[in-house]
Amino acid sequence: MSIPFWCVFISALLIFIAKAPVAKAMAAEGGGRYDNHHPRAQQARLTGFGARALAAHLNSIEAFPLFAAGVLMAHSTQTYGYLIDILAITFVVSRVLYMLFYWWDLHWQRSLVWVVGLACSLLLMISPALR
Repeated sequence: MSIPFWCVFISALLIFIAKAPVAKAMAAEGGGRYDNHHPRAQQARLTGFGARALAAHLNSIEAFPLFAAGVLMAHSTQTYGYLIDILAITFVVSRVLYMLFYWWDLHWQRSLVWVVGLACSLLLMISPALR
């Protein structure tokens, strides 16, 4: 499997990794109980770290399709090479940093790495035109 495809796989895993602190915050909010009957209502009550963790999780879901599409566009046009690998790896690194910065409430750093990740996705999408 190619590096960009591994990065798509890792990015998919990051969505679920980002959910773990949300579940922990939900259990803390519910007095030690995760409300599996009404999880969205419980998530809506989260504040502080829990709310930031939820936002990071949701943004991971939002960012994934654009990145996956970019990788597939590069692959389907047989656009390969170091640039594609570097863009895919940079996207994954930016998403990990994005989660950490969101959890730690580092707002401008979070925005910066979000832009880096978006740029990687968009560059992957136009990479066939760059060759």
